[in-house]
Amino acid sequence: MYSTVYSGALLGISAYMVEVEVDVSNGIPSFSMVGMLGTEVRESKERVCVALKNTGIDIPPMRITVNLSPADKRKEGTAFDLPIAVALMESLEFFEKGASKGILFLGELGLNGEIRPVKGVLPIIKSAAQFGFKECVVPKDNALEAAVIPGIKVRGIADIKELLGFLSVNVEKRDELFPAITVDIDKFFREANPGEQPDFADVYGQESAKRAAEIAAAGFHNILMVGPPGAGKSMIAARIAGIMPPLSIEESLEASSVASVAGLIDPKEPLIRIRPFMSPHHTVTIQALTGGGSSMPRPGLISQAHRGVLFLDELPEFGRNTLDCLRQPLEDKEIHIARVAGNITYPADFMLVCAMNPCPCGYYPDLNRCKCTQTSVQKYMGRISGPVLDRIDLCVLLHPVEISRMQDEKKGESSQVIRERIMRARQIQKKRFQGMSISFNGDMSSKEIDRFCKLGEKERALMENLYKNLKLSARAYHRILKVARTIADLDESDSILEKHILEAACMRLGGDGNGNF
Repeated sequence: MYSTVYSGALLGISAYMVEVEVDVSNGIPSFSMVGMLGTEVRESKERVCVALKNTGIDIPPMRITVNLSPADKRKEGTAFDLPIAVALMESLEFFEKGASKGILFLGELGLNGEIRPVKGVLPIIKSAAQFGFKECVVPKDNALEAAVIPGIKVRGIADIKELLGFLSVNVEKRDELFPAITVDIDKFFREANPGEQPDFADVYGQESAKRAAEIAAAGFHNILMVGPPGAGKSMIAARIAGIMPPLSIEESLEASSVASVAGLIDPKEPLIRIRPFMSPHHTVTIQALTGGGSSMPRPGLISQAHRGVLFLDELPEFGRNTLDCLRQPLEDKEIHIARVAGNITYPADFMLVCAMNPCPCGYYPDLNRCKCTQTSVQKYMGRISGPVLDRIDLCVLLHPVEISRMQDEKKGESSQVIRERIMRARQIQKKRFQGMSISFNGDMSSKEIDRFCKLGEKERALMENLYKNLKLSARAYHRILKVARTIADLDESDSILEKHILEAACMRLGGDGNGNF
């Protein structure tokens, strides 16, 4: 007897539908599976057979053939266990033919019949809704994650016995006996409680670095902090995500889709509600940073930081090749990974926050403490390629904190006060880019810069002098304008003024006006 049910497979953070076909016929007893299957999928037959046996469902000695279509696309993961089991039970007439029609199934089976959570439920259910599916069955721990997608009924099932009961009752009684899981996304966001986050009020001094962090957060600009050990670089970086504008629902769905594919979704928190903050160690591999895998690539840290912050501490300690792999994602806001099994594109729209010492020992130019030679300092700084530095919008120099600031009982501005200014600037940008695909000044291309960063005669002359005298690249020229536009927004100024350009240029050049740290 032949049966077919539907499931889904991942392709980056999108998905495609998979038709699971099962044929049971007389002949030499066997269980064969075809359809360009990965190792986890091929092992599915063992999990399905044992799980059904331990649930009390005996599989007679027959010839069983399973096909996962389309057969020219590689299938990975354990999510096909459940649809294979459903199609097999339907072929063996354990429930009425057609009871699974129009339903998408996802889930891994335990040997005891338990239905266990799987990765990538959010993007698969999103694609299923777009393909016209009105109902899906997923593991109970994935139910909230799937329910954030509107227009599709989500059933969270715990084990095969419950599943068999669901498929055995009349369609009219399913909503009564097995109510669908629902999530009010708007209410979910309104009740968001990000918990206690690091506060800028705890950072002593370093006003110029705080100002640079505020500008970076307001316009989603990349920033580099240079200073000796203990100056507060890591403290400031850890607080930047907390002053950034809250995630919109659209941004949250994008970030949550990446986290779902990476298997990072909390069953009790189906959506990411605060901006991601990723801080890899300098020993991170290129594959871990950009994403990869032997067959179907998985999202790396730059994709997991999508719509959030990627913090690289001790920047020169990262491998040069590792840093250079960031060049294309910083421009395109996405990462393209090519493998034999196919080409995958993951989003990678992150704010790059970097910190570094000015020399190997960390104390240059304090010659009383620094013992590094000029050659070693230049070699240390040379570990970061020019193209990577050219993609950093803001560079700020931190000095050791004075003891008077450490003992001052009066604290600095809190993150809440800074966030309020940023939100006002964000509202200006939201109105400016309404109906466009970009959200922040940092996202502007040269076309948008020409449109939204118009200069007066004095400002035009100033930019011309900066371009000639400082030998700026075209990219650096545009990035200064984007930062100046953000500074003007923080001042609630319609026009970019000379003071905005000068502040942007000083921070672009690392503090001394000559490009030296």
